[in-house]
Amino acid sequence: MTQAPAVVPRLSLMMFLQYAVWGAWLPVAARYMSAQTTEGGLGFSPGEIGAILGLAGSVGALVAPFIAGQVADRYFSTERFLAFLLIVGGALKWYTATQTSYEAWLWLSIAYSVVYMPTLALSNSLAFAHLEDEERQFPLVRVWGTLGWIAASWIFPMIWLQSELKFQAMPPFLVGTEVTDTTARLADSLKFSAMISWGYAAICFLLPRTPPKRDAVEPLAFRAAFGLLRHRSFFVLIVASLAVSVIHQIYFLQTPIFFSHIGLADSQIGPVMTLGQVSEILIMAGLGWGLKRLGFRGVIFIGAFAYFVRYLIWGFTDLPVSVLVLSQVLHGVCYACFFAGAFIYVDKIASDDIRNSAQTVFGILILGGGPVLGGWLYGKLGELYTPAGAAAPDFSTFWWILSGIGLVTAVFFLLFFRDETRDEASA
Repeated sequence: MTQAPAVVPRLSLMMFLQYAVWGAWLPVAARYMSAQTTEGGLGFSPGEIGAILGLAGSVGALVAPFIAGQVADRYFSTERFLAFLLIVGGALKWYTATQTSYEAWLWLSIAYSVVYMPTLALSNSLAFAHLEDEERQFPLVRVWGTLGWIAASWIFPMIWLQSELKFQAMPPFLVGTEVTDTTARLADSLKFSAMISWGYAAICFLLPRTPPKRDAVEPLAFRAAFGLLRHRSFFVLIVASLAVSVIHQIYFLQTPIFFSHIGLADSQIGPVMTLGQVSEILIMAGLGWGLKRLGFRGVIFIGAFAYFVRYLIWGFTDLPVSVLVLSQVLHGVCYACFFAGAFIYVDKIASDDIRNSAQTVFGILILGGGPVLGGWLYGKLGELYTPAGAAAPDFSTFWWILSGIGLVTAVFFLLFFRDETRDEASA
């Protein structure tokens, strides 16, 4: 598809809003759900939080190839279907903010995941469909998603959880006096996300038109996409991505609680977690250069290895708070090198008529299988390593187990992955 005029700015705005919708609520969700009701939270157990943020999220990823991928690849324009999903998702998120029971949160989270998770793959595939040089241009477009996450994570606490903002030396740098009911107000982050979602839906009608491929040889797009598993490189990438997505999911489940444990205020958790996104911007900016110099194998290995290093540092819980907080910059290396590199690789080995479905099949693992296993492992580790009567687990053991998984995955990928796009180029 020939690149349309001014397409990069429009795709950049799309990515900004795509991740602002997510970044508005996810960084503080675990803290709100885990806080006791006397503090204004929901008082959910680690197992219940793991089910809501793990199992529920996975349902949407599992059905994505059969709903979003198939529909967008074969029946409706991607941008219009994207708008429909965002409108429904916003309504579900707003209603969830008004609920307090575990059952309501679980079922509403499952419904939300069905309509939101496919949008992640659809926004990627829409961008790939309109960019002439994916390796060079996609990182520059995708970095606006990171900026969107940062903006949403900062704006919500600044306008709703704090007053009298001022600068300080330690991250998150810009802080203020917390309002009296800060923990209870964390629920409003879901309403903030809903408003962004509805605005994003309106913007979808300004995106480049991306019609379905009705004349494709294979009528079932997701079936052809699953055929990519015959590629050794895709299979190895899937295995490594499943392991990494498990420890990546636990990051969102445990990090807000960990930061609260080491002394950060509730209003600071979201902004501090965006340090990872700030570093992600810098890594994304050089990702195209890295892929040309190191190849997919080298870049994705660095991303997996960064998970090992970050969790290794966090295991030393007696380190100064500033060191633990600043090590958060490794999150940018983790995500940009591993996941962005993997998304680009999947696009490279997929044919044009199954591009959406290939991205959603890959999403089954990182947004489906990973959250399920991550939620289960999070609950199990919480049970095993939380001393009787303690409010928090043994964080050192917790993080070092995740660090070990990262190291094993990085070594596995380095040993068994072969870049098939380079083989084709050589041929």
